[in-house]
Amino acid sequence: MTETKPTPPAQTAAPSLYEQLGGEPAVAAVVDIFYDKVLGDPELRPYFTGVDLDRLKAHQRRFVGQALGATRPYSGRSMRAAHQHLAITPAAFERVMGHLAASLADAGVEPSVIGTIAEALQPLREEIVTA
Repeated sequence: MTETKPTPPAQTAAPSLYEQLGGEPAVAAVVDIFYDKVLGDPELRPYFTGVDLDRLKAHQRRFVGQALGATRPYSGRSMRAAHQHLAITPAAFERVMGHLAASLADAGVEPSVIGTIAEALQPLREEIVTA
């Protein structure tokens, strides 16, 4: 009689931030809250004059989703190409990051997760800030 060893349980990968937040519907809700805040900010609103907001929101949803671990790829322009003509200042970048953090908090995201997301997005500063 041969002895069989028990098979260890299959290990599953930890859920991505995207999955932890609730996937596509949650990201869409956060993006909507975010743009309400940004467009309500008199210092940031001028950056969006003449912009097709529906198209921009769709790109933002895909970008945020990919940044958080979604499997659907982001196929838009690079951050540098998308922002270089806007002359974004360091102060404007920080205001946007603040609105993003507030939007995530409004959507019920835990502060530690908001911090992780902010850390992941900080390297984009070099590509976005051009003024």
